[in-house]
Amino acid sequence: MRFGPLFKAIPLVLSVGVLAGCVSAPQFGGDPGLKVLRAQELPAPDRMDQVSDARAYFVGPFDKLIIDVFGVDELSKRTIQVDASGRISFPLAGIIEVAGMTPGEIETRLADRLRTAYVRDPQVTVNLSETVSQVVTVEGQVKQPGLYPVIGHMTLMRAIARAQGTDEFSQLNDVIVFRTVKNERLAALYDLRQIRHGAYPDPEIFANDVVMVGDSEARRRFKDILQIMPAVATPLVIAADRLTK
Repeated sequence: MRFGPLFKAIPLVLSVGVLAGCVSAPQFGGDPGLKVLRAQELPAPDRMDQVSDARAYFVGPFDKLIIDVFGVDELSKRTIQVDASGRISFPLAGIIEVAGMTPGEIETRLADRLRTAYVRDPQVTVNLSETVSQVVTVEGQVKQPGLYPVIGHMTLMRAIARAQGTDEFSQLNDVIVFRTVKNERLAALYDLRQIRHGAYPDPEIFANDVVMVGDSEARRRFKDILQIMPAVATPLVIAADRLTK
C-alpha cells in the first residue's frame, strides 16, 4: 500500500489547522452607536422599530409610473414610462420634466398642470411601478451578482443579502464600495466580518453605488489541493478546511 501522498498531505493539513487556531475570534462591538447586551436581555422591538427608515425615491429615466386622477376615469390607471431625457407626457398636462423628482413632487406638478387645464380640484396619485434608474450594482464573490433596486433605506449588509449573500470564496475584509459624488469617483474599503460583529456601523448604500466583494485566493488554492488529494486523505482536509472558515 502506498502512503506517500497521504503523508505529504498531513503536514499541510496540520499547518493550516494550527494557523486557523492562532486566529483570534473577532471582537464583538465597538460601534459607538451600538449597545451590546447579553442575549437574554435583548428586548423586543415596538411598532415604530419595525417600520423601516424611509428615504425619498428620486425618479429617473426609464422608470415606470402608475398615475391616477381620482374621479376622472380617462386619466386614471395609466402606466407611463419616463423617457431617456427624464420626461413624461400626460393628457391635459403636456410634457413634464420629472427626473430627480419624488413621486409626491410629481403629484403636485401634475395637479398644478391639470388645474390650469380646468380640471376641478385634481387629486393625483403617482406610484412607482418599476425602477430602472435607482439601482445598486453588487459584484464579485456573491452568490447572485447583479443590479438591485434601491428603495427605502439600504445598507451594505442588505445590499449583499439582496445578492443572496457571500459564497465560500468571499474575502470578507475586502469589500469595496465605489461611489461618484459631484463628478468625483470615490471608494471605501469595508470589513464585512467586523460589521457583522458590530465593530462599526453598517454603512448606507445609495443608488448608483457599486459594491465589489473580494475573492479569497487562499481558499481557492486549498480547494484545488483538496481535489487532487487521494480519497483517504479527504476527511483530514475537510476538517482543516472547516477550521479556516
